[in-house]
Amino acid sequence: MATTAGTGHMPRQIAYIIGNEACERFSFYGMRNILVPFLISSMLLAYLPQGPERDGAAKDIFHSFVIGVYFFPLLGGWLSDRFFGKYNTILWFSLVYCAGHACLAMFEDNAAGFYTGLFLIALGSGGIKPLVVSFCGDQFDQSNKDKARVVFDAFYWIINFGSFFASLLAPLFLRHYGPAVAFGIPGALMFIATFVFWLGRHRYINVPPSGNDPHGFLPVVRTALRARHPGQGRPGHAVALAGVILAAALLGLWALSLAGLASWWPDFGFVISACLALGVLIALGGWGASLQLERARGAHPDAAVDGVRAVLRILIVFALVTPFWSLFDQKASTWIIQGREMVIPHAQAWWPSWLVQDAAQMQALNPLLVMLLIPFNNLVLYPLLRRAGFQVTALRRMGWGIAISGVSWIVAGMLQLWLDGGAQVSLAWQALPYLLLTFGEVLVSATALEFAYSQAPHAMKGVIMAFWYLTSTFGSLWVLLTNFGVRNEAVLGRIAGTGLSENAFLMFFFAGFAFVAALAFAAYARRYPVQDNYRPA
Repeated sequence: MATTAGTGHMPRQIAYIIGNEACERFSFYGMRNILVPFLISSMLLAYLPQGPERDGAAKDIFHSFVIGVYFFPLLGGWLSDRFFGKYNTILWFSLVYCAGHACLAMFEDNAAGFYTGLFLIALGSGGIKPLVVSFCGDQFDQSNKDKARVVFDAFYWIINFGSFFASLLAPLFLRHYGPAVAFGIPGALMFIATFVFWLGRHRYINVPPSGNDPHGFLPVVRTALRARHPGQGRPGHAVALAGVILAAALLGLWALSLAGLASWWPDFGFVISACLALGVLIALGGWGASLQLERARGAHPDAAVDGVRAVLRILIVFALVTPFWSLFDQKASTWIIQGREMVIPHAQAWWPSWLVQDAAQMQALNPLLVMLLIPFNNLVLYPLLRRAGFQVTALRRMGWGIAISGVSWIVAGMLQLWLDGGAQVSLAWQALPYLLLTFGEVLVSATALEFAYSQAPHAMKGVIMAFWYLTSTFGSLWVLLTNFGVRNEAVLGRIAGTGLSENAFLMFFFAGFAFVAALAFAAYARRYPVQDNYRPA
């Protein structure tokens, strides 16, 4: 007998998952949003003089951490799908996450202990990132699937709710109680999150791991690259092989440079070198696969081959989105550093001095504005644009989002010029670039996953999620490369020749980076073959 949709009850175990998410998000954003101000004032960077050099080192550490957070979803998703299932993978990575928080709280003056903590948090947070939402979805079936949307909406609100209060309160904990408490409270929240998740262990629906899919993304790509056709060359194989060789060369040059055997090669460090190697591997591997993809037909179902083709197209869209993340994630680094130069308007009656006492607290505007802008866009802005005859497609929203994020950095650059001129600038002015950047985020981030899911067949949606997280990794890579570039004396001389300070120059540089990316995105979007891969009703 068929089960009637809508007749089932809300799964009781959902409360444990939502409670876990609320505590975990407060824990993550609580430590993330005080990381740069802590590093700038800590003994960990005491070997550097106060000023741009120490600020730059703090930014490097922060963006290296972000790279790890958005790289490790690849590992968590793979372990869950192939071996352990979602519940076990989430629980074990959560314990690693807790250990990382403990290291931050205990080793505030010990570089090895503190950086080990950052690594463990990146591993734990990244490892569970692709799993919690999908594990929540596993708790529903045909009888109660209509209630899943309510839960996913609750997830969205919980993420922003946790981020808002963490961004608001963590800087106060750091200012008034010191780093041990400021990092310890997020650690305690992560422990509570793990405990709450464990409490529901006997109630969860556990979907077993899928194991190795012989018609998944990588098997199809391997078949296409290895296939030989009589009388035809293998151009795709050659391109992919060049990617492997170049990636290995980048890692090899890093190792030689570390050993002092390649002094002519830039000392990028491991994180930049590894990300460049990964980027080369994905770019040339994907290009090579696209050249020979049709050769996989017959060995794999047509749907699998078409799915890989769809993923490769979406990868180009994702690549053009990475500059947005290079701007967005700097609100927790570059914009905090700028805010520390500003004047907090305590004398103004409208300023909530009892609550907002630190520049880092301005980050709380981002989740607050997200919660306001998404309903505003859906209920007011998009309907008005449609009535005016403007088609609000996903690709147009994303392109405009990248451009608007560039405008936010123009405004931030103007504020920096004001500061560089010796003016006393109120911290309240930062609300304007935050508004513009958050508007861009809503247009890009809230749209991109919906778009990608509509373009990729069901079997490839997990692959799409993994690649989506990598967009943030490569966004932070652009920041690290830029920071590395401006440490060159010749580059600093050119910046000085513009009459701008280093901070102002970089703000306008990143704005230009976003505008170029928006133009490239618009050009590709014009010829992108839009698909519709939603499953039938």
